[in-house]
Amino acid sequence: MNSRIERPVRSAFSHFTAVHTRWGDNDAFGHVNNVVYYSYCESTICAYLIEHEALDIVYSPVIGVVVSSSCTYHASVSFPDVITVGMKVTHLGTSSMRYELALFRNDDPQASAVVQMTYVYVDRGTHNPVPIPSFIRDVLGRLLE
Repeated sequence: MNSRIERPVRSAFSHFTAVHTRWGDNDAFGHVNNVVYYSYCESTICAYLIEHEALDIVYSPVIGVVVSSSCTYHASVSFPDVITVGMKVTHLGTSSMRYELALFRNDDPQASAVVQMTYVYVDRGTHNPVPIPSFIRDVLGRLLE
């Protein structure tokens, strides 16, 4: 675990989503497997975009695709913990944007992990980069730090 990097606190985020860990999320070492953290984050992002009508999984002509991601782990999470995912936007460019998501275990005030995910918006059919549509930009702008 990384103790040298500052751990974000809940007050650094304005949008939160609760995620319940599942028995199958644990690995042989008794904690949530590192790849599952990304699943929690991806679900949080998609739920937010769908809720704010900025994404239709089947029909949106413009979609965001992950082009890079990283995770810094500070403390273990395991079943049956309840995770609160804090989310904000740290960059909003012409066709790309970056989320920062912090995973808080149960009532812990400091993040157990911090995920950075950069998306590029593309045409669904061609996968060529396109400018982020204004209605999506407005939804993302609500999370801009």
